Amino acid sequence: MDHFQIAVAVGSLRRDSFNQQLAHALEKLAPSNFSFKHLPIGELPLYNQDDDGNQSEPVLRMKNDIAASQGLLFITPEYNRSIPGVLKNAIDHASRPYGHSAWKGKPAGVIGISVGAIGTALAQQHLRNILAYLDVPTLGQPEAFVQAKEGLFDKDGQIGEASRKFLQGWVDSYVDWVKQHQIDPIPSAS
Repeated sequence: MDHFQIAVAVGSLRRDSFNQQLAHALEKLAPSNFSFKHLPIGELPLYNQDDDGNQSEPVLRMKNDIAASQGLLFITPEYNRSIPGVLKNAIDHASRPYGHSAWKGKPAGVIGISVGAIGTALAQQHLRNILAYLDVPTLGQPEAFVQAKEGLFDKDGQIGEASRKFLQGWVDSYVDWVKQHQIDPIPSAS
């Protein structure tokens, strides 16, 4: 495969989100044959199993974007020692109806940033548990629990010098993971 499209789920809707900033900075560390499509998870209605047979247009669009991707990138903050509700809502929508999960088999990377010293360690662990159930092969090592502190991003919004080598190594491992786990595309949800 020459080109890899990655579906990106950022678990923060905040306008000045550190996680959104991290997503864009990591994309710049990826090779040129990787492109990134951000999933608009803030547009989704609250998940209701009654809607499984008639999913909304935003849900179907998201599922089609996931189906068209060769990999997944989850970038999550930590809310109350877990993942944000908006991210869980998106995961639930794209995993339904039962037996028709858009996530299945897509290789994933999990990372996040927080002002706390342990970054998003607990949120990432909870997310990994969910992804394991959904049959999403998830990069285990290296882990990256990023703390938002002075110098992490440079004035242009890219990864600063002190963290660049570490995060470049994480991106390189993620790229290799995606390439190793290629599967046949899943038909679109519409």
